[in-house]
Amino acid sequence: MTTFIVRRLVSLLLTLLGGFTVLFILFFALPGDPAELMAGGGNKNPSPAVVAAIREKFHLNDSVAEQYVRRLGETVTLSGTSYQTKEPVRDVVAERLPNSLRLAVWAIAIEITVGVGFGVLSARRRNSFADYASTLSAVVMSAIPVFVLAYLLKQVTGVYAFQHNWPDALRLPPIGIGPKEWYLGFIPSLEQLKYLIQPAIILASVSTAIVARLTRTTVLEASTMDHVRTARSKGLRDGEVTRRHILRNALIPVVTFLGIDFGTLVGFAVLTETVFDWPGLGSKVARAASTGDLPVVLALSMVVMLVYGLANLIVDVSYAWLDPRIRRNGGAR
Repeated sequence: MTTFIVRRLVSLLLTLLGGFTVLFILFFALPGDPAELMAGGGNKNPSPAVVAAIREKFHLNDSVAEQYVRRLGETVTLSGTSYQTKEPVRDVVAERLPNSLRLAVWAIAIEITVGVGFGVLSARRRNSFADYASTLSAVVMSAIPVFVLAYLLKQVTGVYAFQHNWPDALRLPPIGIGPKEWYLGFIPSLEQLKYLIQPAIILASVSTAIVARLTRTTVLEASTMDHVRTARSKGLRDGEVTRRHILRNALIPVVTFLGIDFGTLVGFAVLTETVFDWPGLGSKVARAASTGDLPVVLALSMVVMLVYGLANLIVDVSYAWLDPRIRRNGGAR
């Protein structure tokens, strides 16, 4: 298992380097001069002297190879500076990363609680009303675009609820991140929860539907295995059979999806963060890319890729806990 983890870490480092290289090349392939953008660009017709001074200050006159090495060092150490705001990249990451992680953690918590719960319920009551209702809900949630669902939820809880004097618990702020009152870094206060719950629900909506359908399928498949029939023949209760003999096998594909989804939620929640004005990584990367802010794009993209890679590594290691056969065979090879 140790050898497997080391190999995966080396693979992760090579992936990060490859991702950095691709982003760096794309930056030079895109039209537009970053120095002109920093000097004003657009219809402002910046002075050539100002543009030249900016190019010199940010080493944009260096060769591509020299810029590659310089940007790689700045990205690894988070020592770069934003072209647009002149803000240190380290400060941007320190501000944005915790917000994205908190939102992703609570979105995953919703996916696990609701998705897995409804998936197990649907499988145990196959072809019942609960099964049909769960299936229909999953299809509907998967079909509605995220931004449409987000605006509908904002309209109901952020506008309609205030206009009709709904209970305070149902009147939620439509935008913003709130007072930043977190316990242990991830547990929100009651006031903070009002700002968190809407973007977390929207961010988890489509994936929760997928988790529910995936859980239902894998639980049904695991229920037909020989060791499950043997457990039932010994007189074990259904709840114990489900917990001890079905879920451990059924949850392996679900855990794989959740691990991959966590990395995606951290860096690519652009629509959700934009609609609710949640200051996370996704919205910042999108804005930085549109203005050619290379240091910010590279640093935040590498952080997202690192989180994504570590999440996948944790998923692979968790297989050993979920499936005893992997432990007996000495781990993945």
